[in-house]
Amino acid sequence: MKKITPFLWFDDKAEEAMNFYVSLFKNSKVGSVTRYGEAGPGPKGTVMTATFQLDGQDFIALNGGPHFKFTEAISFSMDCKTQEEVDELWEKLSAGGQKSRCGWLKDKYGLSWQIVPTVLSELLGSKDARKSKKVMEAMLKMDKLDIKTLKQAYES
Repeated sequence: MKKITPFLWFDDKAEEAMNFYVSLFKNSKVGSVTRYGEAGPGPKGTVMTATFQLDGQDFIALNGGPHFKFTEAISFSMDCKTQEEVDELWEKLSAGGQKSRCGWLKDKYGLSWQIVPTVLSELLGSKDARKSKKVMEAMLKMDKLDIKTLKQAYES
C-alpha cells in the first residue's frame, strides 16, 4: 500500500527546520539530504530536499524559494498525554513564532501546529451535552490548552 508523505516547501530553511523538528520529537531521525548542483536553481551546495521522520512519520522538505508560504489551512496536530508534554511542545514550537487560540501556534518557519491533550476529545465527546459545551467554552478562552482547567469545566 502506498503511504502519504507530507511535503513541506521552505524558502531556504529546510535543513534547519528538519533539524529543529527532529530535536523535538521522540522516535525521529534525519533521512537523506540532496543538494543543489551546478545547474540547480538554488546556490550550489545548498540543500534542495531533505527527508526526515517525526515520531515515525515520514516528511520531505524542499528549499524552493519564496514563492509559497504556509497557511493555517494546513496544520499538524500533536496528541499529548500529559500537561508536561503540552507545555514543552507549546514553548519549543512557538519560540520565535506566534502563539494563538485553542492550542494553535505557528512555529518560527510559519508552519501551524495544534498542541492537543489526548483527553480533550474524550471530554468534548461526552454524552452529556452540557458537560461537553462547558469544555468547549473553556477551551475557546485558552491559548495553550490546560488539562486541569478543561477537566474542571467538565466537572462543573
